[in-house]
Amino acid sequence: MYELTQVANNTYYVNCPAKIGIYRCEDNGVYLIDSGNDKDAGRRVRKILDTQGWTLKAILNTHSNADHIGGNKYFQQNTGCKIFAPGIEADITRHPILEPAFLFGGYPCKPLRHKFLMAQESDCADVSSPDFPEGFEVIPLRGHFFDMAGYRTPDNVVFLTDCVSSAMTLEKYQVGFIYDVQAYLDTLDKIETLEAEIFVPAHADACKDIRELAEINRKKVLEIADKLICICKEPANFESILQRVFSDYGLVMNFEQYALVGSTVRSYLSWLYDSGKVTVSFEDNLMLWKTAE
Repeated sequence: MYELTQVANNTYYVNCPAKIGIYRCEDNGVYLIDSGNDKDAGRRVRKILDTQGWTLKAILNTHSNADHIGGNKYFQQNTGCKIFAPGIEADITRHPILEPAFLFGGYPCKPLRHKFLMAQESDCADVSSPDFPEGFEVIPLRGHFFDMAGYRTPDNVVFLTDCVSSAMTLEKYQVGFIYDVQAYLDTLDKIETLEAEIFVPAHADACKDIRELAEINRKKVLEIADKLICICKEPANFESILQRVFSDYGLVMNFEQYALVGSTVRSYLSWLYDSGKVTVSFEDNLMLWKTAE
């Protein structure tokens, strides 16, 4: 864990729970793509940079989930580096309480206010800033989170962040977090058309061809959608639906899983409702979901 792997002339990644990209410039300055899940991750990555004689210039965050921005504050306090993120992701990076609040649907209670769901605040600019480094292509990858984006480095390596997961990860967690299901499916279609020297997802092995992995993730999304349609053959409220999802997939509920899986199931239900596959009725002050006739 935390080994440095070179994938192109000037592009590397640190193999850790959410891969961290590194692009090295001619002056031995480097840009990080994401920063890890906390200050300890930051320390370990900084040790790598120091060993190589590299100086951190800036962090390019793909999105604002805590496991991708958790090292930001450590790096910014210790190096003064700039940080960039796309759209809403920059706002959440500046105000990380927004992540657990969004997931829970209200003020997050104490078991949700921890480093895995809420990073420390860091100063962050949008990728549209004139200070954003030249030579990097910002690739919108919406779906997993609000304005998530990947980055293509100047030597044609594409960091895909969380838009795909490995088959092993999908098998372990079953219901991967998704904010916008239709946008996520559109992103899977999009990445199948991309060309690069190599693709580096955050939670899967680097690969030359991303199409097989995209299809594995697409099938999982459609499987979950079909399950929800089946569950809703009889009218059911949200809590009953969520209980069935946890039971059928062998998941164990706690505060964190309730927020993550619960938010994702709501996103699926919204997508199914908007596409006319489920309907909603209000009976005895309950909101009931039902498969469309």
